[in-house]
Amino acid sequence: MSQPLAPQSLAGKTVLVTGSSRGIGADTVRYAAQAGANVVINFRNKAPRAEKLAAEVRELGVKALVVGADLTDPGSVSAMIDAVKEEFGSLDVLVLNASGGMETGVGEDYALRLNRDAQVNVLETALPIIPAGGRVVFVTSHQAHFIRTTPTMDAYAPVALSKRAGEDALRERIPALTEKGVDFVVVSGDMIEGTITATLLERVNPGAIAARREEAGRLYNVSEFAAEIAQAIVDPIPADNERIVGDISGFRGTE
Repeated sequence: MSQPLAPQSLAGKTVLVTGSSRGIGADTVRYAAQAGANVVINFRNKAPRAEKLAAEVRELGVKALVVGADLTDPGSVSAMIDAVKEEFGSLDVLVLNASGGMETGVGEDYALRLNRDAQVNVLETALPIIPAGGRVVFVTSHQAHFIRTTPTMDAYAPVALSKRAGEDALRERIPALTEKGVDFVVVSGDMIEGTITATLLERVNPGAIAARREEAGRLYNVSEFAAEIAQAIVDPIPADNERIVGDISGFRGTE
């Protein structure tokens, strides 16, 4: 795996990545740790994977805290942030990576509860321990970011709408974050090869990934997109508070 961030560029910092026991979140944790950050690995039900990742990054000489939390449960989120405060004292970077809504048996309103309500609650709960100079990174998809102007697949529409609602709700907090000296940036990516979401979409809409790949020219894989998220931790914040990853020529309202 390549190392997108300069060695020790995050030395002394603490980075929490939600939904980081596997996939994009796990690779983001790896990149942050490679750059010298202490990391907080959050999982919902993949404890063995989270512990394995923690053992891996500790070999780099950084600290790793593993915290299980259901982000839709405010009490669980409070306990997670309390654990971070007890272990590290403060939190320099919050990466809001966890999302969902295509699972079965989770209730009609689950996508909105996780992708909007939980994102805002995690931020509000963590904010008291994020110092001036800290940063919040919200991870989304082009299909969600541009959902107001470009329809997406029916199977993904509830997730896309809820993630856009989450982005909007978080953006409303920008003035308060700025007043505290905390940066905010949205990282939006296309379909990511190898993710659970892409697999589920392919299952209900065979050929969707290949069609999008042909239209976009290329699709990022998990580690490539995680590298972009890691870069968003350290790069200057764009004026529009968003980092667009990959082709967006197929999305209306982007000219």
